[in-house]
Amino acid sequence: MLFSNATRSLASKTIVAVPATPSALLKSSLKNQVRTLSSTPPMISNPHNREFKRTIHKGSRLQYDAAPSFFPEQQQQVTSFQSRRENDDSASYTNPLVNRFLITAEVTVSKIFPAGFGWQASSILASDHLGYSSDTMAFALTTGLGDAIGVLAGHVAYFSLKKAYLEQTADSSESNSIDMERETQTGILLGTAALCSGTAWQPIVDTLQSLQLPFLQVFGGTWIGCGTAFYFGLRLGRTVLSGFFPHIHYPTFENGRTDKSLSAAIGGATGFFVGTDVGYLPGQNFLGGVVGIADGTSSLVGCGLAGSATSLGFVTAQSTLNAVYPRGRLWNDGK
Repeated sequence: MLFSNATRSLASKTIVAVPATPSALLKSSLKNQVRTLSSTPPMISNPHNREFKRTIHKGSRLQYDAAPSFFPEQQQQVTSFQSRRENDDSASYTNPLVNRFLITAEVTVSKIFPAGFGWQASSILASDHLGYSSDTMAFALTTGLGDAIGVLAGHVAYFSLKKAYLEQTADSSESNSIDMERETQTGILLGTAALCSGTAWQPIVDTLQSLQLPFLQVFGGTWIGCGTAFYFGLRLGRTVLSGFFPHIHYPTFENGRTDKSLSAAIGGATGFFVGTDVGYLPGQNFLGGVVGIADGTSSLVGCGLAGSATSLGFVTAQSTLNAVYPRGRLWNDGK
């Protein structure tokens, strides 16, 4: 032992060390080397001569001074995803695809059905009470105005009822999220666009039918023509109305892209509306048995069939867009 020659004094409680022999020093050195080798991890040569140091930071977490294993862009995506998941963990979370279809149903009830109903009602007013012929501009403007009123009235009425219902069910957070000033201005913008597409419908259909085109070509031409008119109305409405209404945004590239997707779905509503005319090539009209308005149909039933035609067309077109459009690029993604 290293201290084999040491003596202890019980009186003074001290230890006196006597120099060890050379053989004892050698044994002690060997033991120290064994302890050092057993407690130190083996060193691995680094071919790149790069030094990896282990440091202990506050919080008692071990970190290594090495290059990160991810790109900064990926870290941003992870952080964004984690943030979204934290927000999505609430009870109000809805799958984005499901949310698209929920909004589609809401828009169909609040605006698309009233638009078709209003167009048909105003056509009865124009022809039976005001004496306008269907090939006149006065008739087209009257029906376009009825379309716009249907959209505006339906939108405001729907959200007023929804707000009142939520207040009755004590869901104050949902009720407070409905700003009727904002919804009224949104209804005005959509009504402006509906005025353009509703006014254009009869002249477009008359022109295509005068060319003796097959029903499908009249159907498709009306879809494109009225969809374009609706888009023009949206962009014009944004340009003019944004200076007066704070909740209507000025035209931008971003809302231009979403306006196009909405206009495509509205075009589908106007295309299916052609099916209400059972007098033109009834053998080719695949919608005549569903939404066709035959002679002798009552005015109220005719208006209901007109609203059903636009609703069927909108749901068909929008459901297709819901399924194929990338996330965040469609008008009903909250953009």
